[in-house]
Amino acid sequence: MSDDFLKNPAALFDIRGKTAIVTGASGAFGSLAAKVLAGAGANVVLAASREGELKKVAAECQALGGKSTIVTAIVAKRPSSAENCDAIVDAAATAFGRLDILVVASGLNKVSKIVDQKPEDFLDVMDANVTQSWLMARAAARQMLKQGKDRNGLGGKIILTSSARGLLGHPAGYTAYCASKSAVDGITKALGCELGETGITVNALGPTVFRSPLTAWMYEDTERARDVRKGFLARVPKGRLGEPSDLAGPLLFLASRASDFYTGHILYADGGYTAG
Repeated sequence: MSDDFLKNPAALFDIRGKTAIVTGASGAFGSLAAKVLAGAGANVVLAASREGELKKVAAECQALGGKSTIVTAIVAKRPSSAENCDAIVDAAATAFGRLDILVVASGLNKVSKIVDQKPEDFLDVMDANVTQSWLMARAAARQMLKQGKDRNGLGGKIILTSSARGLLGHPAGYTAYCASKSAVDGITKALGCELGETGITVNALGPTVFRSPLTAWMYEDTERARDVRKGFLARVPKGRLGEPSDLAGPLLFLASRASDFYTGHILYADGGYTAG
């Protein structure tokens, strides 16, 4: 193997001019992913169901220097729409000529003890987290295989969203969510094997709690927040909750040449939570 990369190791993380799709782009992780990729110089195609929020994220991506186009994806209830996922990929290929990176950041959780949870709620979570991931990965893989490898021999980067809950259980009514993320891990590993020789890598980013509109209360200086943090942080070797910047580096790694030898891998951004 050539050691030319030693002259400029930072080039391994260069994604300027690449085309990326981010689903769930109006959500906490999805919007962060879109802005990280745009800030790194990628063209981004944004997909989500909330058009107003999507336009805000698109404007932020453009302000960071990335080109962007909006795909308003009204994610259907079960069963998921293969046509919708195919259309998102087609939009990227039409707008920018090819697809290099897919980040599936869309998802759902419906928290309930199993004795109280409705079967349709369980199926909705599985549909949003598992079926959507499978359908988007399928659509992206078809496009990536059709267009072939780039000049560096890369076929594309597929990044799914896992969670520490794909590996560990949770006592507070997370049977649907934990099952769905375990399934995403299975898809990641199976596709990593299936597509290994094509130049397409398939990995998942598995965060634990990080600061977002949904978790902002956990960072507050209230008795409830302090009690929750105390119990949670007892399991986190780094001794703190996650910040959005903690996800930016791992995402860029998985989207770039730096991760070419990584596939079928779940990269936990969790401060060591899953290590103990």
